[in-house]
Amino acid sequence: YEARSFYKDDKIHITNEIIHNPGVNGRLKDMGYNFVPVNGGVKDFSDVKEGDVVVLPAFGASLEEMQLLDSKGCRIVDTTCPWVSKVWNAVDTHRRKDMTSVIHGKWAHEESIATASMADTYIIIKDMEEAKYVTNYILNGGNKEEFMAKFKNACSSGFDPDRDLKKVGIANQTTMYKEETAAIAKLFERTMLKKFGPENVNVHFMALDTICDATQERQDAINDLIRDDSVDFYLIVGGWDSSNTGHLLEIVHMNGKVGYHIDMAHRIREDGSIEHRETDGTITVTKDFLPKGKVTVGVTSGASTPDRYLQESVERVLMLKALEKDGAIA
Repeated sequence: YEARSFYKDDKIHITNEIIHNPGVNGRLKDMGYNFVPVNGGVKDFSDVKEGDVVVLPAFGASLEEMQLLDSKGCRIVDTTCPWVSKVWNAVDTHRRKDMTSVIHGKWAHEESIATASMADTYIIIKDMEEAKYVTNYILNGGNKEEFMAKFKNACSSGFDPDRDLKKVGIANQTTMYKEETAAIAKLFERTMLKKFGPENVNVHFMALDTICDATQERQDAINDLIRDDSVDFYLIVGGWDSSNTGHLLEIVHMNGKVGYHIDMAHRIREDGSIEHRETDGTITVTKDFLPKGKVTVGVTSGASTPDRYLQESVERVLMLKALEKDGAIA
């Protein structure tokens, strides 16, 4: 917002959503921000000219993007989250130690793309299942063609699992599920200990804690809240593209609880239904989601969700309860 005010007469671009929150990004568009378009999965910087102002979002930008913007002579406003920068420093440490960066994240996520661009050699794994596949290959070998087909979009150019998995450092997309990242790191540590012996494990393995504080606090809070059996359901507010918000819903479901992930308050409808995102990304509508009578609701939000959005969502729930009391909804 300050950049738009400071460069009020200049053309100003942003390389991606500033954060995964539709209201915030909508406001930037209203302020005259030009979001760099994506064509066929590739960003089109043709409209960015010399002297234009370009904002780098919280997820950061890839090394190639930054080099391109520098060559165009753009003025850069860098809003990269410090926790993302911390991951980049970890990856740089891996590179200097000739280690392959094993990145726990989603290969198509802009933060993981930016992080991977800072590494010489990397592989991106999305979950424990893929981690077990990779560590089993380290210990026992396997079908190299099958391995490369599985990770064709998620590894560095020229990656060779027989060569590049002898020394590994763990990094992560900062919004991943903290406990899973820790478990994956432990799995790789045990694998390297078994493969190379305890006296050599520090040469072949490295892990640093790079989970974002705001993400970790919310995951800890929802884990504490889930112990309260009086909660009827959980309302999770945050962008549908927000990775850290999605993990909050996963925690709820992993514990056998009912949860609804909404991005905006208006998803809670006057007819008593709720439009929400499932853990697999599908959007669905649940009718009569609010139990009759006294209800206890667990409420949380993603790290990038403005407080106002959370407040408005709670107010919609209270409105439905008031309508129920007045007999306005059956």
